[in-house]
Amino acid sequence: MTVDLAWKTLLHDKLRFLITVCGVAFAVSLVFFQNGLFQGILGHASVTIERAQADLWVTPRNTPNVDFAQLFPRGAVHLVRSVPGVERADALVVFFLNMTLPSGAMEMVLVYAMEDFRPWGLPWNVPEGRLEDLRSGPFILLDDSASKRLGPFAAGEYREIQGRRLRIVGRTREAMSFTTTPIVFMGLATVESLLPDMIRGMTSYVLAKLEPGADPAVVRAEIARRLPYNDVLAKAEWAARSKSYWVDSTGIGFNLWFTVFLGALVGIVIVAQTLYSSTMEHLKEFGTLKAIGGTNADIYRILARQAAIAAVAGFALGAIPPLASIPLVEAAGLKLLLTPVFCAVVFLATVLLCLAASAISFRKIARLDPAMVFRQ
Repeated sequence: MTVDLAWKTLLHDKLRFLITVCGVAFAVSLVFFQNGLFQGILGHASVTIERAQADLWVTPRNTPNVDFAQLFPRGAVHLVRSVPGVERADALVVFFLNMTLPSGAMEMVLVYAMEDFRPWGLPWNVPEGRLEDLRSGPFILLDDSASKRLGPFAAGEYREIQGRRLRIVGRTREAMSFTTTPIVFMGLATVESLLPDMIRGMTSYVLAKLEPGADPAVVRAEIARRLPYNDVLAKAEWAARSKSYWVDSTGIGFNLWFTVFLGALVGIVIVAQTLYSSTMEHLKEFGTLKAIGGTNADIYRILARQAAIAAVAGFALGAIPPLASIPLVEAAGLKLLLTPVFCAVVFLATVLLCLAASAISFRKIARLDPAMVFRQ
C-alpha cells in the first residue's frame, strides 16, 4: 500500500516529478564531469611513475613532483646497484629544454632520457619507431599529444632542441605531463650532448627494481642510509606525492570540491522543495492515513521511498551524458575517468542526500493532527 501511495503522490503532478528528476540528474552529471575530468587530468601527473617498472625511486630531497626534478651526481646509481636485494638500477634524466619549431617559434618540452628504456617499460605505447634507435644517435620519440603544441610531425622529420637538430624516429601515445608540456624521449648520451656542462655525470632520478623475494622496506632503508641527502620512495608513495603537489599548490582541489558542493546543493534543494510541496498538497491524505491507524513511521517510509525513487531515476538519467561522452572527451585529447567504485559512491551519496532532503517534510507530518480530516 505504501509503495503505491508513494508512487501515486509523486506522479500526481508528473511535471513536478520530472523537474525533480532533472534536478538530481543535473547534480549527478555535474559531479561526474567535474570529478571525472579532474581525475583524468590528475592522472597525467603520475602516469610515467605508475607505468615505469620500478619498485623504488631515488629522488632529490623534497622533490615535489616528477616534472620538477633537480640534478644530483650519477654515481648514486652504482651505490644503489650495490645494495643487496636490488636487481637493477638505472639513471633517469627529466629536464625541460627548448625546441625550435619549423615556424621559428620556440616551445618548452619535457625530456625523458635513459641509457636503455626497455627494461623499465618506458614509453609503454610506441605505435611507430623502435626504442633501440634512441641509443644509436641523435634521435627522439615524440608523443602524439605534442602535436597540439608543436604542430604536426612525422617520423623522419627533424626538430631543433637546444640548437641541435634531432631526428624524429617514431611516436608514442599516452605519455602526457600534467602541465601539457610535450614529452620527448631520447637517449642519455643525446641529452648529455645538448647540455654537457649541466647534465653530464648527473641524473634526476635513480630507478631501482628489486630482486624477487627482497624486502622493500629493508632495501629502501639501506639505500636511504647510503644516500642520506636523497629521498627513497615506493612507486605508490611517489605517485601520490606528485598528484598531491598539483592539488595543494594550484587550488584545483578546492575548485573540484566547491563545484561538487554546488551540484549536491542543487539536488538537495530541488528534492526538498518538491517533496515539501507535495506533502503540503496531500496533508489530508496523510491525515487520513494516520486516522486509520498509520503511524509517523509509516508516513516517513512513504516520503523516504519518494526520495529514493527520485534519487534512482535522477542518477540513471544523470549518468547517461558523462558515460556517453567518454569517446568524445578522448577525441579532444582529454580523459574522463569514471571508475565503477566512483560511480557506486556517487549513487550512494545521491540516495543519502535525497533522503536527507526529504527530512524537511518529516517535521510537518510529525505535528499533523489526524482529526483534521473531519474538519471542514
